[in-house]
Amino acid sequence: MRTIARRAGLAGTLLVAGLAVAVPAQAAPQPGVAQIGSADFTKAGSTISVPAQGKCSVAGPKTTTAQSVSKTGITFGGGTSSCTTAVTDPKTDATTTTSTATGKNFELSALVSAGGPRIKLSTFKVTCTATHAQTNAGWTYGGMSGIPNPPSPVPVGYVAPLKKSNGTVLANAVFNIQNLPGDGSIGLTMLRINFLPASGISGQVILGHTSCSPTP
Repeated sequence: MRTIARRAGLAGTLLVAGLAVAVPAQAAPQPGVAQIGSADFTKAGSTISVPAQGKCSVAGPKTTTAQSVSKTGITFGGGTSSCTTAVTDPKTDATTTTSTATGKNFELSALVSAGGPRIKLSTFKVTCTATHAQTNAGWTYGGMSGIPNPPSPVPVGYVAPLKKSNGTVLANAVFNIQNLPGDGSIGLTMLRINFLPASGISGQVILGHTSCSPTP
């Protein structure tokens, strides 16, 4: 599935040219970075932490290969990332940056013991490209189970509740999280899972993050 989001609010490829609409304060997007994902949550008194997987940056490292990582309740199946800079006009030193992270075989089983779903994604990818004039970001995924399919196009910040069979919401899956600080930069997170008190778990899981800024 491919998702598209524009500055006007549609979801998929997000395009920013010039100044973007301001959003609530968030950490400023970094120029040309991407990562597969990370996790930091506590369950039954044990903290599970998975640092950013496959993180790349146009400042280096420019390419990264992530191996599979399995911890109690969660597996990142590995993947690759690439953050590159290319000269598009030697006369003016105009450049473009492309930052991409691709993950595979993700599984979150932490909610199962609370009566919740087992979440799987077989593939997912985020990309952010930037030129002097504009920035553009988008994401795709495939083979998802355990999360209700979002609408197409996916609205910005779309929330899919993750429930027990009796309807109790254990966590929220938030798709298409965007940070547009107003300077033409983009920060984009494909999916963030926020655990709620009913699950007995606190913390969050992030899948697919990228950001970029207009090039000099």
